[in-house]
Amino acid sequence: MTNLLDTLTDPLLDNSFKGFPRTLAPMRRSEVAKAGWNVLAGDLPLPLAVLKREAIEHNVAWMQTQVRGWGIDLAPHGKTTMSPQLFRRQLDAGAWGMTVATVTQLAVAVAAGARRGLIANQVVSDQDLAGIQQMLHEHGDLHVVFLVDSLAQLDLIEAWSARHPDSLPFEVMIEIGVDNGRTGVRTHEQAIALAKRVRAGKAAKLVGIETYEGQGATGESGPDTDYTNILMDRVDAVARHCVANGLFETDEVLVSAGGSAIYDLVALRLKPTLGVPVRGLLRSGCYLTHDNGTYQRFQKPLDARLGCAPGESLRPAMEIWATVQSCNESNLAIVAMGKRDISFDLSMPTPLARAARGATVPTGVPASWEITALNDQHGYLRWSDADAALAPVVGERIAFGISHPCTTFDKWHWMPVVENDYRVSDAVLMHF
Repeated sequence: MTNLLDTLTDPLLDNSFKGFPRTLAPMRRSEVAKAGWNVLAGDLPLPLAVLKREAIEHNVAWMQTQVRGWGIDLAPHGKTTMSPQLFRRQLDAGAWGMTVATVTQLAVAVAAGARRGLIANQVVSDQDLAGIQQMLHEHGDLHVVFLVDSLAQLDLIEAWSARHPDSLPFEVMIEIGVDNGRTGVRTHEQAIALAKRVRAGKAAKLVGIETYEGQGATGESGPDTDYTNILMDRVDAVARHCVANGLFETDEVLVSAGGSAIYDLVALRLKPTLGVPVRGLLRSGCYLTHDNGTYQRFQKPLDARLGCAPGESLRPAMEIWATVQSCNESNLAIVAMGKRDISFDLSMPTPLARAARGATVPTGVPASWEITALNDQHGYLRWSDADAALAPVVGERIAFGISHPCTTFDKWHWMPVVENDYRVSDAVLMHF
């Protein structure tokens, strides 16, 4: 009988999946490498999102080396990919555990082998509290932490626990928020009142302090450093008060932050001196594939702060290949790729490479090429008059880089993993 782990890690692929050949029989993920496919040989229908193996492996290793050097741990945010195969790569490389945003996402991470889960979100519903308890009882070695930011939320947790007296205490972290932000307590006094209330009850145990700095990131080192230090000073102050007043119930205090924009700045603040053992947890997720847009922009000043040469740190690992389907207007080509296929929430896709019909080696594209708009299934590719002689033609294939990998991953059920020559050597699946 196939178990859940097999279903997640080695599922059956078939032509109901966008990007899988219509004419082929279903096959297991583990059989994909033997199929002999090459994206540029036309073996897979387009549009198609692909992951470049060497870049993925580089990014996983580079980030793990960084956190080790900072003396902290990595709990990558799984919401970026929701891929069990990619979770396993991160865990096998040394990740402490997986961060998720929901209990449903936690279940996928646990099924993929994670035994430490950080839900970087507030848990409030009866179904979600019950779901956590079920997983804790099913996996005796599972450790789950989630965030609290109000007495109202704690009321719900305590009421649920009172109705389920055999439940285990929930492990929680207080989230420090910012004005005009999203979740998290807004003041030091709110944090302390919440910590005292957790300590006085039996439904939950306080094990750490958490925040998220990404909403204030600008991409300029001076303002970003100042913002980070102000925020982390607040985290330190709450943590120190909780230690001094015996409010933590844990052998080691967890201190966590870290999006994918200014993670180096918070990393340096995740091991405050508290007089007790502290484990710093960085939660970056988009580092795995990086991008050619938003995070590439943030990475440039980050590289300067770290002293990294170009290409030494994170590398873009995801591309979307699409076909030119129409060229009936000057300086405009319509490509068969749209909002259903690629992220557009932060910025438009970036043309990266082109391959004529029948060509198996890509070449560069003119600098003036740009996607100016997307419909559900169409992209508007335009260029300057100076590049008219290099205009694309119907049937040509074009590769696009992304901005914000999270919202590209959730548009696909699977993605082939390719070598640098676009030979398919593996595949990953997503479970959103």
